[in-house]
Amino acid sequence: MRHLLFPGGKRLRPALAFAGAEAVGAAPERALAVAAAVELVHTYSLVHDDLPCMDDDDERRGRPTVHKAYGEALAVLAGDALLAAAFEVLAQAAADAEPARVAAALRDLAHAAGSRQLVGGQADDLAFDRAAATPEGVESVHARKTAALFVAAVVGGARLAGADGAALARLRGFAEAVGVAFQIADDWLDRDGDEACSLVRLLGADAARARAEALLAGGLRQLEPFGANAEPLRELARFAVWRTR
Repeated sequence: MRHLLFPGGKRLRPALAFAGAEAVGAAPERALAVAAAVELVHTYSLVHDDLPCMDDDDERRGRPTVHKAYGEALAVLAGDALLAAAFEVLAQAAADAEPARVAAALRDLAHAAGSRQLVGGQADDLAFDRAAATPEGVESVHARKTAALFVAAVVGGARLAGADGAALARLRGFAEAVGVAFQIADDWLDRDGDEACSLVRLLGADAARARAEALLAGGLRQLEPFGANAEPLRELARFAVWRTR
């Protein structure tokens, strides 16, 4: 479990959770449980995605993938344990936050990690038919496989910080748009790779880049009512789409 969890990575999703709390005027620490839980779910998904039956990757975060280091059986178990740990960590937040808000954050995270979002997106990615691909179909996979955890992070962080329904709806719209834009940008950076489910493959690099920029602009508009409090979210969104590696 430690092999992949602690070497690093962007830690973008935890940062989004903290920034979600800041956007509604709260201390970022209010989102700590959501930040940790979402990163645990993300790491579990990487462990399983790297398996030979999925993406069959040999390296992750500058070191051998978990199954290469410890074998496939332990990699499956490590992923399972990381997923379980996510819900344990988030449930423990009930000691410091309103129980109804913690319950809603748990529900949102379970939805994001489940068959209608992350797992379903991965299943569709594995079955993706490049010959029958449409931009809408590609973005649907991105929305579920990638953006779902962006939503769980931003909305969950704001929810534990006391955000109301109107604020949560705007933050959800922001996170959905930026999550899809992030994945398009990721595919653009890897445009010489062989990823089938990719707007870069389908539309070309320039058109895909323009779509990512349009999604970013739309996401940023959702933050206008939050004023300066949302500046950390704006900075993270721009990083997600404009990063160079």
